[in-house]
Amino acid sequence: MQPPPSRHDASTAVTSARGVALEQARVVTIAQNVPGPLAVARLAALGARVVKVEPPAGDPLFALCPAWYNEMHAGVTVERVDLKTTDGRARLGALLADADLLITSQRPAALARLGLDPASVRVEAPRLRLLRIVGSERDPEQPGHDLTYQAQAGLVRDALPTTLFADVMASECTFSAALLLLQDAPGAWRDVGIEDSLDPLLAPLRHGLTTPAGPLGGGLPYYAVYPARTGWIAVAALEPHFERRLCELLNLVPGASPAARFLERSALEWAAWGAEHELPIAAVRQPG
Repeated sequence: MQPPPSRHDASTAVTSARGVALEQARVVTIAQNVPGPLAVARLAALGARVVKVEPPAGDPLFALCPAWYNEMHAGVTVERVDLKTTDGRARLGALLADADLLITSQRPAALARLGLDPASVRVEAPRLRLLRIVGSERDPEQPGHDLTYQAQAGLVRDALPTTLFADVMASECTFSAALLLLQDAPGAWRDVGIEDSLDPLLAPLRHGLTTPAGPLGGGLPYYAVYPARTGWIAVAALEPHFERRLCELLNLVPGASPAARFLERSALEWAAWGAEHELPIAAVRQPG
């Protein structure tokens, strides 16, 4: 996965001589919800010193999922600061004066009102690097969340996604971009687009591999999900030797649907049968 290109002028060109080792890095983050905190958790786990500035009401993620919030903030110092006040902005300024990297997830216009646009940051905190998480690099002012970014990318059908693909992928891009920025000269900055981070996930769709009629989207009878007597099973007999063995054991003509045979046993029984015969079959684990 390639993080977005660095955006800086010649005066802040990449230079390892002026970079910061991760275990010595001082990171300040005002990023909320999932992508920022998830990336910052990895930075903290690898030795970075992280201070997170939250609004007086806290990060909305805490109310939605306190267990995951607590997991992501282990080793992170959290301060509640009202950045709309003079005292709050002064406190943030003091933190940034001693920091190597600032991570944000607010829209650029909101950051500009706080004096946290790239030009202002370069003047007020010349040693700082800036990493902005935005909805999309094409339209960074557009509001949205994981669901809308997945929908715009074509990953949502008629049900909610089973996980936060856009947020998690964006956290990976943010982590990678943070590592690169710490090797940039002070004053450098980058954008990570949440929607843009989905690009690697879209390649199988774009090339027709996982479309409904595509080879891995329902076009092959031995790479599919089937109901069992109880539960469901996933069958991934993709290679020719797996397909031949499956057909031989189930007494099927090659290419014939195995659906009726899979109704003969439970999902767990088929999973055990697959393991016994060294076939890629797994019981579908239900959420929760």
